[in-house]
Amino acid sequence: MHLELETKLTMQKENKLNLLAAFAKGIGQVMLQENVWTGLLFLAGIFCGSVNMGIAAVLAVVVGTCTAKILHYDETEIKAGLYGFSATLVGVALACIFQSGLVLWISILIGSALAAIVQHFFIIRKIPAFTFPFIVVTWVLLLLFALFPHLVVPQSGGSLTGDEPIFVVLARGYGQVIFQDSLWAGILFFIGVLICNPIAAVYGLVGVAISATLAYVLRVPLSNIYLGLMSYNAVLCAITFAGKSGKDARLALMAVLLSVFILMIMQGLHLPALTFPFVLASWITLSFKLLRS
Repeated sequence: MHLELETKLTMQKENKLNLLAAFAKGIGQVMLQENVWTGLLFLAGIFCGSVNMGIAAVLAVVVGTCTAKILHYDETEIKAGLYGFSATLVGVALACIFQSGLVLWISILIGSALAAIVQHFFIIRKIPAFTFPFIVVTWVLLLLFALFPHLVVPQSGGSLTGDEPIFVVLARGYGQVIFQDSLWAGILFFIGVLICNPIAAVYGLVGVAISATLAYVLRVPLSNIYLGLMSYNAVLCAITFAGKSGKDARLALMAVLLSVFILMIMQGLHLPALTFPFVLASWITLSFKLLRS
């Protein structure tokens, strides 16, 4: 009896540790990294930028992951953090765009659960959704808040002079992947990717450099470039196609360039881009890869 009780307690402890690891990996999967330490570094970076956004990230990844468990989704996929990253982005995005309030936190709860459900729709069909579930859920919530503006209060926008050193631009390109313009957030995000996949981390930096340069040539406002707003989609594209071969580099370059043009089109149409340029550019690049193979 004592042995059975001890075994049961050990299993319960392991299950709790596995769940905590799934939460951390869920945050790490925002940049396609299945690593506990990566996720914790990302979370630290978010808290560096904003305590509210940090709390929103924790709440969202817990809700997204637990939704998957309650609905009995595949345990291996849950442990890999696949039901946490879109939920995390929903939470951080809403906390970034709107001021704290009851409606905001309820929206994060509902949006995080919906993101996990939409993610499952794509996973079981083996469709590479990337962050598309986050995009769909957030677009719907933004439309709802546009129709009923009294529900939430937007955050006030910041300003920038446009004379930042290049390393700050590189860091912000990373930071804006999870809605952070803090230098330290960007550095922590880069380190998080670096410890899991050094090649992907370097690709991400190159993606920032290429996208920022292209945006400058195309006369995008300097404030957008220096804040990293023209580069975060490129970071995700570069990381997605990172590899050791020349073919990988060409595919990454294609996706990075496409992401900038798609972003500029969406900005011209005054549409909330979020990470849609990354998703669409990656879908186009993957289609091109399949046609060439």
